[in-house]
Amino acid sequence: MDKKRYLLIDGIRGLAITNMVILHFLYDVHIVYGKNPAWYSQPHIRIWQQSLCLAFVFIAGFVWQLGKANNFRRGVFFNLCGLAISVVTLVFAPTEPIWFGVLNFMGCAVLFMIPLHKVMCKVPPSIGMIVSFIAFILFKNVQRGYLGIGETKLLILSKSLYRIKVLAPFGFPYPGFISYDYFPMFPWLFLFFAGYFFYLIFQKQDLWKKVASKKIPMFSCIGQKTVWIYLFHQPITMLVCMLLFH
Repeated sequence: MDKKRYLLIDGIRGLAITNMVILHFLYDVHIVYGKNPAWYSQPHIRIWQQSLCLAFVFIAGFVWQLGKANNFRRGVFFNLCGLAISVVTLVFAPTEPIWFGVLNFMGCAVLFMIPLHKVMCKVPPSIGMIVSFIAFILFKNVQRGYLGIGETKLLILSKSLYRIKVLAPFGFPYPGFISYDYFPMFPWLFLFFAGYFFYLIFQKQDLWKKVASKKIPMFSCIGQKTVWIYLFHQPITMLVCMLLFH
């Protein structure tokens, strides 16, 4: 298997984490400090936020095989970091807690893929990628109680699923469930699968590998530190806001 580091992928991830820092800073300014309470509900802001989520999860699936030797350790580390974030938010921001945020999702997805890999690597990559994307779209509204495309409801899910608290990490939030950063397994696991299958297609394309070896100045370096930036950026942006508005 190709163990080469693809600096272009790091660069895309670096661009994404930079945008996420800016997005969270603006969220703190407009929502937490009330400068523009309607800011986050604007369509272009939602598109911006969702595009960053899509990029992070897809790339995480893509690089899974590149780090296969350390995936168990990575999965445990991500989950511990996610747990730490939950504890911190409960103590310092109890009105905006984080339960099963992006790091917990990443950790669980990485760990789930360890046993699934033996089966999924036998699936034709193009078919696997297409089916994964379709499943992601169909499950996008699982939190709202149905499977479908956009507002079109193809299957109404049983309300009993949303009364079992242990199912919240899978995309079935119970009444009263609140999480400032919520990345349930469904639908995001399917996008992770799509990235995994795309890597199987990618590794057979020499031209793509050559292009992916090119770095994006500065952002390729940033992209190699995304976990640490994610862990520490929010306390820093909050501190900046406190200095600016207090």
